[in-house]
Amino acid sequence: MITKFIKRILRRDPMVKHTQANNTGAPKRIPKKSHRIDPHLLSKNAVKVTQTLQQAGYEAFIVGGAVRDLVLGIGPKDFDVATNATPDQVQRLFRKARLIGRRFQIVHVTFFGKGHPEIIEVSTFRALLDNAGDHVAESGRILRDNVWGSQGEDAARRDFTINAMYYDPSSETVLDYHGGMADMQKKTLRMIGDPTKRYREDPVRMLRAIRFAAKTGFTLDADTRAPIAKLGKLLQDVPSARLFDEILKLLMSGYSWAAIQGLRNAGLHHGLLPLLDHILDNSEASKGANDFVKLALANTDQRIQSGKSVSAGFLFATLLWPDLLKNWKANIAKGMANIPALQDAMDDTIATQSSGMTIQRRFESDMREIWSMQPRFERRIGRYPYRLIESPRFRAGYDFMLLRCATGEQSPAIGEWWTNFIAADPVGQDELMASVKNELGAAANIPAKRRRRRKPKSATPPEPTLG
Repeated sequence: MITKFIKRILRRDPMVKHTQANNTGAPKRIPKKSHRIDPHLLSKNAVKVTQTLQQAGYEAFIVGGAVRDLVLGIGPKDFDVATNATPDQVQRLFRKARLIGRRFQIVHVTFFGKGHPEIIEVSTFRALLDNAGDHVAESGRILRDNVWGSQGEDAARRDFTINAMYYDPSSETVLDYHGGMADMQKKTLRMIGDPTKRYREDPVRMLRAIRFAAKTGFTLDADTRAPIAKLGKLLQDVPSARLFDEILKLLMSGYSWAAIQGLRNAGLHHGLLPLLDHILDNSEASKGANDFVKLALANTDQRIQSGKSVSAGFLFATLLWPDLLKNWKANIAKGMANIPALQDAMDDTIATQSSGMTIQRRFESDMREIWSMQPRFERRIGRYPYRLIESPRFRAGYDFMLLRCATGEQSPAIGEWWTNFIAADPVGQDELMASVKNELGAAANIPAKRRRRRKPKSATPPEPTLG
């Protein structure tokens, strides 16, 4: 518990007075009977964070996508809290809290329970940066964001109206500054303020617009959509690591194929993932690649929607596989041996991808291992199957191989053999390998066409037979 002395110190903080004196507009207060948020969908830890901050004399609300999902009746995966306490003040209130971020400092408050640890992200209300000087680049992109403001300013700084609502669990009231509730009823995704200016401030908002539209099924407001195709080139100025994180969120949203279609419709797919140009190409030459990637994305969406985990390395391995396969075949056609040709194709494929969005090294390692396993699945005798199963990434490589079988790129019989081998006991595994030996032996023992032996020439021609 916080002592009364500390509470008095915190209440005297000038930050609180500043935020209360600079509110940019009164929000619409929406009571429980109108927003109908189910309290059972709330995170107990998120509620605890808001309560602790409020008891210390601060304002604190659940904010952003969590409120959006709660209103839609969806249990949020993550909970964010917004407050008028500075990051240092927030950190002093919680034992397991740490400051993160450079562009905009926030606090991660960690709670440990029976399952996985839950992290509640706590951010301070941000100020408007119209006159922020060196905080904004010449292009309009925000460089530094550690400028605190009021809740009204913070709401104006958020991207979309449906993400600018604040929920107070203690009063069960939603504060809506920009008509987010009305837009949700109309199933419209609308940018707060001038879309062109907002995209220049943070080009990643264009990708977020596509992702939210795919996830919610909402329609992009005409004014929100209009500048995207023209300003798409601004994404080239976004740090590679941040761009990668946003693309990963898009692909792992549970609605990846709809999101990719949205990227194409908005003109944003060029240069992000070189493969996307091939995926979205409806020509006959790209049909095989399209089928493979569509199936991979459909499986990914299904797993995410059912609450199962998904490997980012596996996902990118599938997205780049058609490009790698093309390079692999080209290397073999040049006379390279199979495995060196594959290794060289990996290098070329990853280098090409790096010209757009760089994939993090830890995922690149997973991709290479999954790809390297593929020719090894064809070796099904001796110690090879046992060694392959012992690989830490075997399951990912096996699932990848099954995708190849499902699209006809690999023989379905090989996928069936490995499925049976995994499930079999040692005796059954020996029998399966014996069946492969028999197949190979039968193929090797097929007699070649025998040449007729010439008879030696005789000085005396043979007498004719009588018929």
